[in-house]
Amino acid sequence: MTSRVTLISPAVTKALREARFDDGCSLDASGRRLAQAAAGSLPVAERVVCSPTVRCRETAAALGLDATDAVLLSALDAGRWRGSTLAGVSAEEPEALARWLSDPDSAPHGGESVRAVCDRVGSWLDTVAQDEGLAVAVAEPEIVRAAVVRALGAPESAFWRTDVPPLTAVELSGRAGRWNVRLGHPLGRG
Repeated sequence: MTSRVTLISPAVTKALREARFDDGCSLDASGRRLAQAAAGSLPVAERVVCSPTVRCRETAAALGLDATDAVLLSALDAGRWRGSTLAGVSAEEPEALARWLSDPDSAPHGGESVRAVCDRVGSWLDTVAQDEGLAVAVAEPEIVRAAVVRALGAPESAFWRTDVPPLTAVELSGRAGRWNVRLGHPLGRG
């Protein structure tokens, strides 16, 4: 039995444009327009889920997907850094930010570590691997990163070395827990 998963990163938001930890803001006008333009470009799926965040729900809706929330695909909890810019955190807590970016077990912001999010997403992949057919998930970039790390059996240090542009698809296919990965093609183009 072959399982297939297509992970879609959300469209652009003001937080993304400002290099800010997500704080629940909506898609901006251009992000919504680009997602709507890509509607219909995805194959029909047996299951459609999304991260339970505003931008993932709005992206799924703009793509014309009737997605249900998947709790295991929740965004990485950035703790007290939520809503802060990366530059601001770097200026105020440079050692803490450096530790978080270099140590997968570190969570100086009081939220979730990289290892914890990779483990959580790995559990979701184990579950979805038991189902035949295609699952589509609109998921936060960090969730897509974690899925790639787990699918490849890479160390968590690879998490920060994986770029996930807005409105791109990462495809996983495999059986018995062994995944193949097709990285980041823009929606609307195969």
